[in-house]
Amino acid sequence: ILPYPNNPTGAVMRKEHLEALAEVLRLLTDPELGVIGSVDEIDAVGHRIAHGGKYQQSTVIDDEVVAYLESIVPINPLHGPPAIKGINGCRRLMGDKVHVGVFDTAFYSHMPPHSYIYPLPYELYEQKQIRRYGFHGTSHRFVSARCCELLGKPDGKGTRIITCHLGNGSSIAAIKDGKVVDTTMGLTPLDGFL
Repeated sequence: ILPYPNNPTGAVMRKEHLEALAEVLRLLTDPELGVIGSVDEIDAVGHRIAHGGKYQQSTVIDDEVVAYLESIVPINPLHGPPAIKGINGCRRLMGDKVHVGVFDTAFYSHMPPHSYIYPLPYELYEQKQIRRYGFHGTSHRFVSARCCELLGKPDGKGTRIITCHLGNGSSIAAIKDGKVVDTTMGLTPLDGFL
């Protein structure tokens, strides 16, 4: 347990995900500080997951989904392990709740091949899953959808929008007719604006 400096609530930083999640649940239900009476008031848990690989939409998390996320850790070494620990911790503490994965990469799953295939031997795409995945998808999806609403075109038809995600990583996405067609993010979030 690590003390959280200058914190009047007495909250602490925890080294392990399970401990931290238990502390979050305790604070959520705290009689003085909490916002809910009990964990029973939680119907579902949403997990924002940076890299969803094959998943093209939000997905109910089960053992098969967790196993797949574990299998793609080699192409997601920074964000994958903590996301999996968070999922497993929440499932352990609140196993009877519905757990849903919301994947940043899902927004880009319908990009045209010329946007996601690198100019490398094609076998690297087939065998090692090396491709442009795109990240910050939840941010780009929200911003582009909001722009379409403001333009009076909620379906996105007839729009051409460039969105920029700045902070905690940066990326740009090109959206045409409400669908992403390209992004500056590649195999990993390191591409950014390159």
